[in-house]
Parts: sequence; C-alpha cells; structure tokens
Amino acid sequence: MERLSALDTEFLHLEDGVAHMHIAGLSLFDGPPPRFDDLMALVEAKLHLIPRYRQRVCFLPLELGRPVWEDDPHFNLAYHLCHAALPAPGDDAALCRLMARLMSQPLNRKRPLWETWLVDGLSDGRWALITKVHHCMVDGIAGVELLTVLLGIERDAPLPEPEPWTASPRPSRPALVFDAGRGLAGELGTWARRVPGAIRDPVGTVRSARRTADGLVRFGRELAGTPPLSIEGTIGPNRVWAHSPARLDDVRTIRQAFGGTVNDVVLAAVAGGYRALLLARGEDAGQAVVRSLVPISTRTESAHGLLDNRVSALLLELPVHIADPRERLQVVHDQMRELKASPMAEAGDAVTSVANLAPPFVVGVATRLGMRVMHRLPQRSVNTVTTNVPGPQLPLYCLGREMLEYYPYVPLSHGLRVATAILSYNGRIGFGVTGDYDTAQDVGVLAGAIEAGIEELRDLAAITLRGPGA
Repeated sequence: MERLSALDTEFLHLEDGVAHMHIAGLSLFDGPPPRFDDLMALVEAKLHLIPRYRQRVCFLPLELGRPVWEDDPHFNLAYHLCHAALPAPGDDAALCRLMARLMSQPLNRKRPLWETWLVDGLSDGRWALITKVHHCMVDGIAGVELLTVLLGIERDAPLPEPEPWTASPRPSRPALVFDAGRGLAGELGTWARRVPGAIRDPVGTVRSARRTADGLVRFGRELAGTPPLSIEGTIGPNRVWAHSPARLDDVRTIRQAFGGTVNDVVLAAVAGGYRALLLARGEDAGQAVVRSLVPISTRTESAHGLLDNRVSALLLELPVHIADPRERLQVVHDQMRELKASPMAEAGDAVTSVANLAPPFVVGVATRLGMRVMHRLPQRSVNTVTTNVPGPQLPLYCLGREMLEYYPYVPLSHGLRVATAILSYNGRIGFGVTGDYDTAQDVGVLAGAIEAGIEELRDLAAITLRGPGA
C-alpha cells in the first residue's frame, strides 16, 4: 500500500467546499481539434504510465493513519475525459469564463482525482486541453512531468497498445490499520538511523538544529499581520481567471541588462501587476504590504517521476510601493538572494518531515478546526501566493498537434482572494491569475499589467544594452 505523505494529506484537509485544492493548466494547440474518441484512445494508451490516474484516496477508520492510494474498481475513463465547445466567436474571454467555471467545481473524491477537458470552437482555428489534478497528487513540477507523459515530445509518435489492467483488491480495514502502524514504525526507524551520524558529528548536528530553529523563528516573525487590503479576506466557492503571455528571450534580455534571475524578473513583473491592481481599486499602493508565499521545490533528482508534493516555501514582500520597474526588480533580486541564503526553506522542509510522525487524527482535526475559524476570521499573514514552475523547453504534441502555449492555474485558500501561477514552456512564459468571483473579478487588470511590465522592462533593457548615444 502506498500512503500519502503528511503534506499530500494536508491538501485534502485544506479543501472544505469553498477552497478547492486542485491545480490545473490550459494548453492551447494549433487546429484542427482531434476527434474526442482519438483523445480517449490516447489517454487510454498512456494509463499504464500513470497508475495514479486509476487510483483513488482511501481514508483509514478514525484517521488512525494517513490515507492510502487504492485502485478504483469502478474506474471509467469516460468520467474523467470531457468535451466542451465554446459558442461563437470563441474568444479569449469565453475561454477564461469556461476555465473559471471548471475550476469552481471540486473533484469527486469517490473517483481518481483528475479530469481533462477537450475544448474546441476557439477563434483562429485553435483548440485547448484543460487538465485538472488534485494537489494531493502532484506539485507543480510533478504536474509538468505528468503532462509530458500524457502528451509527448514527438509529433508523430505511434500510440502504444493499451495494457490490460485489473484493479487490485481493496485492502481490509484491519490491514489498513496494521499498515499505518508499520508505516509509522518505518518513519521512526528512518529518524533513528540518523542518530549515529548525529552522535559522530555533534557540532554539525547542533549547527543544523540551530539553523532550522532560526528558520522557524524567522518564518514565524514574517507571519505578522499586514495592513488590510482588498486582495485579502473571505472568499466564496466560485472563481474568475485571467492569463497573459511573455517571451523567455525578453526576460533574458532584462537579466542581461539589469541582473537577477528569470524568477526575479517574473516576480518583479507580478509585483508591478499588484501595484496596478491596487491603484485601479483606488488603494494606496505606496503604503501597501503584499506578502506572497513563494513555493520552492525540494524535489531531488531521484524523486523526478514520482507523483507527490515535495515543496517548501519562502515569504516575499512584493515591492508594490515602488513605481520604477528597475528598482522593483533590484529589490526583488536582493530579497530573493537573502531569502535563499536564509534557513527559512530548510525549516519548512524540516517541519514537513516531522509532520510525517504526527498522529493523523490530531493533524486532521486541527486543520479542519482552523479552516472553520478562517471562514469567519480569515488570516492576514499571507496576502497571496506566487508559484513559478520551470516547464519543458521543447515542443509537446497531442495527436500530431503542437502545443503552442500553456497557462497554469493555482487554487485559492481562505484569506487569499488572488493568486498567480507562472510556467515557462518552449521559449514562452504563461501567467495564470486566479481570483475569487465575489471579490476579485478584475484580475484581468493584474494579468494585463504583468504582461505590460515585462514589455516595459524589455524596452528599458534594450536602451541600456545599446548604451548612450546609440
């Protein structure tokens, strides 16, 4: 039996009918769209490569252990592949409305936690795939690897023959409980095996423990409440969504002129987007504090190909108070360089490891209680989430059609009315902005300002690189 990690399980606990914990992506392809039956055949041929697509979550009695993955004996691909057509003229606004509507519906926990939608009727002869997967199954990097398997890097690659499959028998309740105990013993054994090394190197052990403690203290200190803003507060179950593109070459030009990393540049553009959103709402961006949770991957090379979550996080204050885009970029670069050198990310990873030893019943009750409290009293420690995932820098294909663009989706949680996901693919960068339907229908302002911010920095970079008098 394969158990969910403590972090995977937490994404299940965080879902409560208002906050939906799935991640997703919108893939745009050049036409003509394939027949739905052909898409069905493609996915069926790849299912043996993605066993999780036929598995569902099985909860243990009384939460005596973390949930496990079990084969769905009633698996039916038709429940997970769907077809939608946009009404004429099939413009971008209609596509964003469809994306938002699909993201407003939770996945059915009685079945494997994924869906894929074929969408045709788009303008300019295009079509789309919308992929939706529960966050308990994958993080951003695992999600990209999953998409790469489902599609492919060869335009005309032949489909493999579907492999026969029979669901494994469902484990009995006593077997589930026994396995949970064995799993806990294994976790404890892993920690115990670290003891001899700690004894042999007491100085290094103390130094590591102190660094982790410093990271926890800093993380806690950074969670101080921020002045009220309209982008935080209670949310409803429905979503809005907008997207915008950028070119990776433009970001590289900006880096060449002003320094920093690709991540620094896109975070600076996001900061400019939030500044524009606050100003459009009549708020004082000069006095605002927009603190963003920035997930970072802890996935090692050996963990690539595994479907799970391996992330920690940093807390970054987006410099929305700065009007000059070059200065914003420098501030983001300085902050990120300092945060990466700090023990904050290591502390988050350590907490996740220790959480695997915590009694699942206690963790589940505490999380659900916290979610009920946040329904009435939303947290104000984190204002938004900004996630950036590197995607494949080569074209992907679906049934001979090239994927042109990819725009990601990140969910909202209580207290966060707006969130931004970023993913690079084949020389392009896609920004996807999620908003709460009741309070953030203007997320298109943020998405448009991000695109404009990249273009502004690119133009300034070009002037800088040409030099005076050029």
